[in-house]
Amino acid sequence: MFNSRVVSVAGFSLVFSYLLSFLFEGRVLYSVMEYHGAYERRYVITAIIAHFAGLVSCGFFVRSLNQAKRTVLAGMAVCFIITVPFFFPPNFLWTAALAAGGYASGCAVAAWGYFLKAFTPANRRIKTCADVLIFSNLLMIIINITAVQVSHYAGLVLSLIFVGSGMLLIRRLPAEQVLSEKRHAPVWDTRKPMVVLFLFVFIITINSGLMYQVMNPAFGHLSSLTSWYWSVPYIGALLIMRNLPDRVKRFVVLYIGMGLIILSFILFMVLGRGVADYLAVNTLMLGACGIFDLFWWSIIGEMMEHTENPAKTFGINLSANVLGILTGGAAGMAITSAELPDSEVAVIALSVVCVTLAMLPLVNTVLVRRLRSHAYLLDETADETAVVTPPEPLTAREQEVLPLILSGKSNKAIADSLFISESTVKSHVRNIFSKFGVATRAELISILLSNRQK
Repeated sequence: MFNSRVVSVAGFSLVFSYLLSFLFEGRVLYSVMEYHGAYERRYVITAIIAHFAGLVSCGFFVRSLNQAKRTVLAGMAVCFIITVPFFFPPNFLWTAALAAGGYASGCAVAAWGYFLKAFTPANRRIKTCADVLIFSNLLMIIINITAVQVSHYAGLVLSLIFVGSGMLLIRRLPAEQVLSEKRHAPVWDTRKPMVVLFLFVFIITINSGLMYQVMNPAFGHLSSLTSWYWSVPYIGALLIMRNLPDRVKRFVVLYIGMGLIILSFILFMVLGRGVADYLAVNTLMLGACGIFDLFWWSIIGEMMEHTENPAKTFGINLSANVLGILTGGAAGMAITSAELPDSEVAVIALSVVCVTLAMLPLVNTVLVRRLRSHAYLLDETADETAVVTPPEPLTAREQEVLPLILSGKSNKAIADSLFISESTVKSHVRNIFSKFGVATRAELISILLSNRQK
């Protein structure tokens, strides 16, 4: 039986593995540059900036599932084509190809937000996001090992095979499914939670940029090991988080992730540069990355249930990750140029972690108002006598209407009780639904009753 969710995950994982192994500071790109003795930072920066631009802009011209499918297919086709110049020595096409591929892949990633919303129920999106991150990283490991152990040409060929296979799978997905055929959740103003989440993701991923520019070069002599072990702790963390029971709140794990980052930089400062040192530092850092990546991917996935344009929500929020890596990379290059000692590098990184630690309670408070039941969020206000408080306070009249709704009265009966017109009651009911983030009386009663039972 055709399973759109499985096909969507498989197709996107294939193209995302290409992005991770080639365009986005990938091992294949580095192998090609090393082979030709043409390492230039501008190649890497060009691809990342273009990818950021694609993520941010895609939602402004992709506004339907059909357009999203065409955009993903077009983006993958561009990635396929722009890889060809890298089979040849460095030439003027390299920079142009990386710019085109970076932008096209950014658009493809953002457009996949429509697939995530269309083909995965809201309560399964945390698992779908985990599946994509796990499978794409497993495929990336295969490509990386091929590029390092066989040749960069073999890595390029395998990258193209994965992109082509991804295109074939994405083509099978329905493009005319009307999202409104599913039960529509109310549309929210997500600007405030998006801004808070964007800032949090941006700041914490500065450490990822530092890692690329400071940690990775320090262990560059272990290329055979780093080519495959790089993402193993990341995948392990994702598997653990994915398979935790739904009732388990993962909020405390975010603090554990912060601790892993802190310990990773401390060990980087005090340990040597051998195999055991790399295993310790990388395991801690990439384990934390897995925890946080699934956090914001799943938050974004659930937030899309309440937005009209999933590509804009998905793309802009993920662009925070890219911007953080760019910023951290720039800081790392400055650190390298200044030849700062490892102790000062660790102090800078730990300062970033302290900022994100201070932000974490605010992030939870803002997000829980909209996504109270999300597995990564902790509703600290809930107690046995608590009543759900909507993000926007009810008016005096709405406070009169609410208990009548809960008592099972119809709009006409409410109108008779309050001596107002039925159309006025309907208006109050709509406002109450909107403020509580529900679409029906049954949903409203359900969330109020479930909260009292906590």
